[in-house]
Amino acid sequence: MPVDPNKPLEIQKKQYQQMVNRAKPRPPILRNTFWAFIVGGIICAIGQGFLNYFKGLGLSALEAGTASAIVLVFFTALFTGLGVYDEIAKYGGAGTIVPITGFANSMVAPAMEARPEGLVLGVGARLFTIAGPILTFGFTFAWLAAILYYLFT
Repeated sequence: MPVDPNKPLEIQKKQYQQMVNRAKPRPPILRNTFWAFIVGGIICAIGQGFLNYFKGLGLSALEAGTASAIVLVFFTALFTGLGVYDEIAKYGGAGTIVPITGFANSMVAPAMEARPEGLVLGVGARLFTIAGPILTFGFTFAWLAAILYYLFT
């Protein structure tokens, strides 16, 4: 049913919205949820494997956690630079944004896109495109929380 130009604008908008809703593809929610769960679980299991490995080397829980985070960030950045992480994200969707790996990917991906513009004006300028506001928000509210904690305790 095409939009009738002789009808009032409000009715035209409703008709158009109905046409859009009929034509819009329905996402496979169950399949996407399943794969996000599987891929996110695999990433977390790999992280736990690194944690157990570093604990087995004699590191304390805190040191092993730090080492595991560093390794996960390194491999995520490497795989993002090689284009592998994007392929994983095609299937894993939201499962690939497990906090530490998703953050590393959000920093490296814009920098890789700006690589032809040079190291300083391209990579350096775009490195914090997505992560910069997140870091600013985190630092600001951590600072405010510390001030409030200091004032009220």
